[in-house]
Amino acid sequence: QVQLVESGGGLVQPGGSLRLSCAASGFTFSNYAMKWYRQAPGKERELVAAISSTGGNTNYADSVKGRLTISRDNRKTTVYLQMNSLKPEDTAVYYCNVWLGDKIYWGQGTQVTVSS
Repeated sequence: QVQLVESGGGLVQPGGSLRLSCAASGFTFSNYAMKWYRQAPGKERELVAAISSTGGNTNYADSVKGRLTISRDNRKTTVYLQMNSLKPEDTAVYYCNVWLGDKIYWGQGTQVTVSS
């Protein structure tokens, strides 16, 4: 079955960095675009970044452009989110996501807390 397992979250000071990973299984990873979303307390889940199946195209929310970088390794069936210059407003649970036909799959999420 399809599985998405996020890791790499934690507590970091403002200005710090984290690298999130999402290990995927149960589908042909290299055929599908992947996305990272986040959900802060009391807010709706929002799209942060997306990457095409080959990794050749990426898109970002305006709020994270220049600070977050999405990438993927199709041999390792893993998608990454490099997070630099973190701000308190980046605090959220981060989820990876894949659309397979008409079904959407989510990981369990990983908590990122940016605080001094």
